[in-house]
Parts: sequence; C-alpha cells; structure tokens
Amino acid sequence: MRGLGHFIALLFFPMAFGVDFHVDPGSSNAHPLYAKSPVSVRSLLGTGSDADFSRVHHRIHKRSTDRGSDSCNGLTLEGYESKLTSNTHNWTFQDISGSVSLAWVGDGTGVVLALTTFQMPLVFLRFGQSKLYRSENYGKSFEDVSELINNTFINTDFGIAIGPENSGKVILTGDASGGSGARIFRSRDFGKSFVHTELPFHPLMQIMYNPQTTDVLAAISTKHDLWISKDFGTTWTKIHEMVCVVKWGIDALFFSTNLNGSCFDKGMLVLRKSVDLGANIKTVAERIYSFGIGGRFLFASVMAASGNIIPSASEEIMRAIHVSVDLGETWNMAQLPPVSHEQFYSILAANDDMVFMHVDEPGDTGIGTIYVSDDRGTVYSKSLERHLYTGGETDFTNVTSLRGVYTTSVLAEDNSVQTVITFDQGGEWVPLKKPENTKCDSTAKDAEMCSLHIHASYSTSMKVNVPMPPLSEPNAVGLILAHGSVGDAISMQTPDVYVSDDGGYTWLQALKGPHHYAILDSGGLLVAVEHNQAKPISEIKFSTDEGQCWHVHTFTQTPMYFTGLASEPGARSVNVSLWGYEDAMISHWVTYTIDFKDLLKRNCESDDYVQWLAHSDDISDPEDGCMLGYKERFLRVRKDSVCWIGREYVVNKQPTPCVCTLDDFLCDFGYYRKEKSSECIEQAELKGHDLEICIHGKKEQLQTSGYRKIPGDKCEGGKQPERKVIDLSKRCVSDLLDPQPLNNPQSEQSTSHTAPIIAMVIAILLTGLVFGALFVKKYVCGGRFLVHRYSVLQHNVEANGVDEPLETDVVGAPKNDFHDDSDEDLLE
Repeated sequence: MRGLGHFIALLFFPMAFGVDFHVDPGSSNAHPLYAKSPVSVRSLLGTGSDADFSRVHHRIHKRSTDRGSDSCNGLTLEGYESKLTSNTHNWTFQDISGSVSLAWVGDGTGVVLALTTFQMPLVFLRFGQSKLYRSENYGKSFEDVSELINNTFINTDFGIAIGPENSGKVILTGDASGGSGARIFRSRDFGKSFVHTELPFHPLMQIMYNPQTTDVLAAISTKHDLWISKDFGTTWTKIHEMVCVVKWGIDALFFSTNLNGSCFDKGMLVLRKSVDLGANIKTVAERIYSFGIGGRFLFASVMAASGNIIPSASEEIMRAIHVSVDLGETWNMAQLPPVSHEQFYSILAANDDMVFMHVDEPGDTGIGTIYVSDDRGTVYSKSLERHLYTGGETDFTNVTSLRGVYTTSVLAEDNSVQTVITFDQGGEWVPLKKPENTKCDSTAKDAEMCSLHIHASYSTSMKVNVPMPPLSEPNAVGLILAHGSVGDAISMQTPDVYVSDDGGYTWLQALKGPHHYAILDSGGLLVAVEHNQAKPISEIKFSTDEGQCWHVHTFTQTPMYFTGLASEPGARSVNVSLWGYEDAMISHWVTYTIDFKDLLKRNCESDDYVQWLAHSDDISDPEDGCMLGYKERFLRVRKDSVCWIGREYVVNKQPTPCVCTLDDFLCDFGYYRKEKSSECIEQAELKGHDLEICIHGKKEQLQTSGYRKIPGDKCEGGKQPERKVIDLSKRCVSDLLDPQPLNNPQSEQSTSHTAPIIAMVIAILLTGLVFGALFVKKYVCGGRFLVHRYSVLQHNVEANGVDEPLETDVVGAPKNDFHDDSDEDLLE
C-alpha cells in the first residue's frame, strides 16, 4: 500500500470499545438461507459446441507442488513458545482517550505514529485533547512526542496524511474550529520533527498528495474552494471556487464544480481539469452527476434526456455513463445491451485492461447483471446474471494474489445466496469447490455435493458474525483467507475461516469460528486471533505452512479485551500488534507486539523454494496452466520450510504464451453464455439486427461471430474468431462540452388544425422510421442508455492506494458530513 494506505484508524469509546477497520456486526439469530440443488463445477462449465475452440477447464484438486507435505507431521517448531515470549512486547498508553489512530510511515522503516484523542462535548462547546506517540520498532515501544504538535487537537476524521512511497512526509491537520484558518504540522523526516504552518482556510477533507510529486498538495476548504500548494504546504494558492470533488489523475488534476453554487444540484456539475496545477483550467464535461478514475479510465455519469438535451423540470431525469482514456479529451458512451432508465449502474472494478460494470434489474430486485468491457472501456458484454447487489452492498472482491481472479455472490431462483468465482476476468463463473476436510451443512440437499460460500459485505450488512472480509495480498501468491460456510448456500450461522493456497481453486477449513487474521512475510506466516467480544483473550494463533497447521502462543498472562489486529501494510513484515484494553476501573490502551523473526530462525535459501504453475493441476502437462493467454510459473516456499522469506522478496513471474482457444475469448456485444454452456449465443432482442456502436463520435457497424478476446489476454496463434468493424462515418450524439438549451413545451405549436386523414397517413409513414430511429438511439448510440444510480466506483485514491467507494443516491438535503466523490446517498 501507499500513502494513507499505511493509515489505520481505531475508533473507540471508553469501556465499550469498537474497532473501525474490522467490521463487527455481532451475532444474528436470523434463519439460515437454503439453496436449490448445487451445480457441480464440471456441469456448470459445460463442454462447448465449437469444435475449433476446445474448452480447457481448470479442475485443480490441490496445489500441484508439495504434495507430500500436506500434514502437520513435517513441521517442527521446538521451543517456539519461549522464542515468541521473549519477542513479545507490551506497551500501555497512560492517557485516557476514546480513540487511537495508527499510521505506518514509510515501508520497512519500523516507524509507527499513534494519535490518541479524547473529546467531550460541553453544551455548545467541545473539549478535546490529542497526544502523539512515535515508535521506531514496529510498535514494540512508543515515545510521547506530543510537544512536537504543541498539544494541538488533531482532527480525528482526517488528521493524518502520510506521503506516498518512502517519502517520509507526514501532515497533521489541527482542529479547524474558530479563526480564519486551520493549522497543519509538516514533517519530512518520518515524523521526527514537525514544522507548523497556518492555513488560510479550514480543510473540508484530508490533504491530498500528488502521487508523482509529493511536494504538491491539494485540498478543498469548508467554503468549497480548491487550494493548491507547490512547496509541501508552506504556501497555498486558491485556484477555483465552489469545488465539489477533486482527484489526482495521471499528470492531471480533475475536479467537479457548480457555477450555481451548490454541490447538491446533481446533474448540473461541470468536470474540469488542469495539467499545470491550476495555471490553466479546461472544461472536459458538463451536466455530470459524478466522476471517478479507475486504472487508465476516466468515468463520468452524465445527465441526459431524449436527444441528449437537458430536461426541463417536468421531464424525467436520466443518466448515461461516459468513458475517456485520454484524460477527458474525447469521450465514448458505454455501449450496453438494452436497459431502461429505472436501472442503475455500478462500476465494480477497473484496471488498465478492462472494466466490470453491474447493471441492476428493473425494479427493486436486489440483483442485476455484471458486464465486462473491451480494452477501451466502451463496448460491454454479459458476464454474470443474477448478481447480488442489494442495499448498496455487493460481495464483488478482487483476489489480488492471482491475476484475473474475482469472487462475488449470486441470488438463486429460491432467493438463496451463493458464491461464484472467475479465474479469467469474468469470462465464466463457477461455484467454489467444497473443502476436502469439511462436510456439507444443513443447507445441503445432498450430503456429499455442496460448495463453499464466502462471507463478504452482504453478510456484514445482514449482521452475520464476520469480523473481517476476504484477504489476499499481491506478494503472497495464491493465498486467500476468508470466512465462509459449506452447503448449498451461504449460511447465516457462525462462520469458520477457510484458506486457499492456489488462488481459489481448492480450499481448506483452517480455523473453527470467526477470527481476525493477517498475512505476514509474503505469505510465509499467517496469524489469527479469535473474535469474541464477550470475553478477554490471551492467545494468538499462527501458521508457517499456508494455513494447514496452526500453533498457539499465549502472549499475556493478563487477558485483554481485543479490539484490533494491526500489521504493516504490504504483508512483508514479521511483526504484528494486538490492540485492546484490560478490565480495569480506568481503561488505558494496551498493545502487544509480537516479532516472529526468531521463530523463522534462518533465511529461505534456494532449496526452500519450489516451482509452482498457476491455474494448473499438473505442472508437467504442456496443455495445463494457460489462463488469459499465457502460463505463469512462480517460485514459492515449500510448506514444510520454516524460514524467513524477507522484505527483499519479489514475486518472480515466468510467463509463457499459449495458443489461443475459446478460453481466451468473451462473448461479444449482444451475445452471452447460457448456464452449463460455453457457447456464445445472440441475445434474442438483437437477433437478426446489425449491431451498431458509437466509438469516438462515429457510428460503427459491428460484424462478429459472437466472441472477442479478453482484454489483457496474450495468447498467440490458434483459431481467431472473425470480427469486422465497418466505419460508417456518421456522427453520434455525444456532446458533453456544449449543453443544449432547455426544452420549452409552451413554445411548441399545436397541430390540432391538421386534417385527421393527413395525420393518419403521416403516422403510418413515420411509424417505421420511428421504430428504426428508436432502436439505434436506444440500443446503439446511447441516447437511452440511462443511469438511475451510479455507484461503488472502486479506484485507487490518489496518494492513498486504498479502494474508495463512490455511491450515488440523489440527496434531498445536504448532510453534515461531506464526502468528496458522491452524488447520491453517501457512504459512511
């Protein structure tokens, strides 16, 4: 993680603590969900019907290496308890505080800042106190450095801003109450010293670093003015008024504004950009509701009506998504199969290759369809039906430990919730295999045939006792930790922890009951703490073989009420901290930091590594392991090697291109795959019609065999489905920059004096033309590609490296808290 990805906030109340970076919904007495008969992976995949494209299915039984070390017998950790006891460090914060915020400064520096705050409202006043602590040994001990900030009260919500990468920069924002401006404290030396600066404004949001040049900062004031600093906060310049949202793009600053003076006047916002830090500002889109950045794509949700003319007050408000890949210089409408204006869109994920988009079903059904884009982010095809998206919650998860892997939940016909996974960026979705060391639960109709189902955001919203979402790390190849249940559907009973070491193909029940967990040492070490709010804890569990065997370490003889598990972002450290408080009359913050370095007593050597082929059941099979057009081999530590991988470890990918097969193609625009089949068939409503799409302002006619290559796929040779695009050189209606005048219904002249017979003849003649025009306009050029809600855009927050959601329900009145990237009901 970068920047504020190194920041974790713990929000607490004295004697009744809770932690905000681990969701804690508590237990639920709701009844479990039951499912229809499960569909096996093999039957769901199907066999296909095109002889020229033999479908290669990936049915992996277990990780293809270390087959002989799948038991705990090979693991020897003699004397580990004494080693860990001597490397367990306790620290107590003597001040009384209601919350603590942690921030890692740099990567591998060991520097941790802890900001404790205490607030007490007194009538119309607020009494508050902040204390700053600094550690140089990953939290084993802290020094009170509150004098560096002159005991100033630091903003609890967005008071700590850490510079990206190893810049060593830290900005603390003081309380913005009273006076004409706020005060910030700036450090360039990893928090060793601070210089204070008086701001000419009160920040409304966290100060944002330019990810390319960390001396350049941006902030929005409480008056919605946009301020820029080019000298790391020493001086500030106001570059624009009435700014609603600001985001750093690649070599550009984007922000939305409203000349009418209200950020809640949705659909009337203007999107502007500057490539020279405000010296010159250019309008790139108008009539927008919201915008976002994902990968190399810039998105804008744009208000439109019939003919792309701004609607009058009596007209229905409609929205369409536009996409740009050149910093807003040119835009394309998202070309989707037919949808109505009552449906809403949601950008689930976007990278440099493609976009995942959810489109809701008509009505308040809680389900929709996932569509995946081409490499332009413009033309979309159907990927998954009955995708669960209800109450603003979706289980869509990117498995970062293996390329192309995503998991999510679907709603079956009987309203049961089931988990599916894709290994090829949405090409096809299959159920998760039942872990070999488990039995099907009571939801299963067949005691031997069932699937694993993962708890994520939906379970949290349903108050299932799930303390953490699924966890994966890019440098822990193939590893996934998740809470789940085994049956025909996800169960709302107490979940267990499951682990996969091959990117989601096979699973193992690792721990009984809910736990907090973390990945350390690039996957060479896993740690977990039992989640139980009712009683204090004194033990931590750990595994050195990717979750097969677990050992217990008693870290204290005085049990504490556990509130949070914290480790340095990036999963390279071997230190982990447990935060909480002890049962006492006056509770103080207590942290236990455990250093596992002495347990991993030697560095991993060449003999400790074994070659592993991703997406493969047999590394020796020349036909196995192809995914997205190429094979990838990795060197991974053997399960029975208890050694330290180290911070210098780099994931070494050894790609080999594959011959193209049907695996390398998605269904093209207007085509989809039925369940239990891999053949792409034409959508019924488009059968027999030429498919036309709008690209770069021109209408193009698409001739296709129903398949298109998956974005990012690198296969070579083989059979290539024929796909022709014919330029018709006609302009499409897509005008973002020059708004059209408002319609005035009163100015339209009545035609009541026209003879009835003439009207009838004209109506007959125009009927065919109207239907043709509506088809092109509605299904082709985007005139009716409407957006009711545009939400949950996952993207990298400029300097933070953290996924930030964008939710967009229209607000009726301003809220007390302002969120910078929302145009509807705002996420907490």
